[in-house]
Amino acid sequence: MRPIEVVDRLGRWSSGRGPLYLLLAARLRRLIDDGELPPGVLLPPDRALAGALAVGRTTVVAAYDLLRSEGRITRRQGSGTRVAGVPSEGAVEDAPVDPIFLDSLEARDDDVLLAICAAPGDPPPQLAEAFVQIAPELSQISDDIGYYPYGHPSLRKALAARYAARGVRTSFEQILVTNGGQQALSLLAHALVSPGDQVLVEAPTYPGALEVFREEGAVLRGLPVGLDGFEAAVRERRPAVAYVVPTYHNPTGSVLSALVRQRLAGAGVPLIEDEVPADLGFPGAEQPTPMAAYSESVISIGSLSKSIWGGLRIGWIRASTPLINRLARLRAVHDLGGNIPTQLAAVHLLPLLDDPALAATLKSRHDHLHGLLTQHLPAWDIPEVRGGQCLWVGLPYGDGTSFAQTALRHDLAILPGAGLDITGNSDAHIRLHFRARETDLTEAVHRLTTAWSAYHPPAERVHPRPAIAI
Repeated sequence: MRPIEVVDRLGRWSSGRGPLYLLLAARLRRLIDDGELPPGVLLPPDRALAGALAVGRTTVVAAYDLLRSEGRITRRQGSGTRVAGVPSEGAVEDAPVDPIFLDSLEARDDDVLLAICAAPGDPPPQLAEAFVQIAPELSQISDDIGYYPYGHPSLRKALAARYAARGVRTSFEQILVTNGGQQALSLLAHALVSPGDQVLVEAPTYPGALEVFREEGAVLRGLPVGLDGFEAAVRERRPAVAYVVPTYHNPTGSVLSALVRQRLAGAGVPLIEDEVPADLGFPGAEQPTPMAAYSESVISIGSLSKSIWGGLRIGWIRASTPLINRLARLRAVHDLGGNIPTQLAAVHLLPLLDDPALAATLKSRHDHLHGLLTQHLPAWDIPEVRGGQCLWVGLPYGDGTSFAQTALRHDLAILPGAGLDITGNSDAHIRLHFRARETDLTEAVHRLTTAWSAYHPPAERVHPRPAIAI
């Protein structure tokens, strides 16, 4: 097992109290006891794991020695360090290891700032008001068991009207309501991808998408953000599907031009356009036409979670009617449909996506974080964005994975770039979101600055990267 794979599973291992070797041993012990590190698995060598975790080698040696004394691992010269026990002949199904999912599973800790998931932490007052508004409608429901695998008709019609207003002719039969954007991606991956199928993605991209495609056994192929060389890759690879975030790209914040959107849409491959960040433009930013306007082969997904509140699990898929029918059948097997009161409330919340206050808050928090970072960490490469929810930061030396471990020991959770890029070209990046309150962003920059001063990169990463002539 590579060091990065173990690091991905460790989560916030060092954010507790006590010596680091005890904290590391405790998290490894839990992974072993829970079966996530099954018997016979080869663990990383001391030095390699220490480098990935940005700790001294003695920390890893002490943790391994403790686990060996407990009988949980074996250490033999020539055969390495392995989880104790007899390996199972059956395949072990790995749990998701993406840091975004692990972060959401961690117990809430007030000392840890900037949780990796970028979503608004404060629900707007309109959320409670929307549920008050639907109370009379709920009281009048009769002779209705409340199972709607496609989603409630009122929300489907409201979403179809919203697409039509943006230049995409859409009937409500082309809309499937889901429990958030992540379920939308999972349903599409399950429906469109078989083991061994090739999937084209941007590099870097939203890591939650990479996870759902991997779960289906896809072979991921990375192209630069904006998908340069897309048509050639389609001809050569014959992918089952392609995935793109065209507006306020996660994580770089880039926006595809109308010409590029039209070209990609006409390439003759099912194309998933993730429009979850599309409603996060700053004041004055014109929302581009969705790629679905250019071709019926484009499948759009959206969500209210990033715009309104993370706990509002409302997402959707816009696609051809036959595909929506197929997805509804798949969805019904799992949960028979979503929460109807929440969907009725969502009808009243959709106008919030166009609220100037949302755009103004996003811009203010972006400017606040960007200004503090450039002031206190001037050696970092911190491009500005015109919308979205995060900054894609380039480090002058070292790597994002080991620096994220150092930041965690200063009670700060950040997302390293390695997990967002299947090509391996984003190791020197980290993703920072600006959805938190400005007071929290100020404290986060203070902790980042302190962590950077304390950071000692692995030996192979100490040399600064050469400048690129332009």
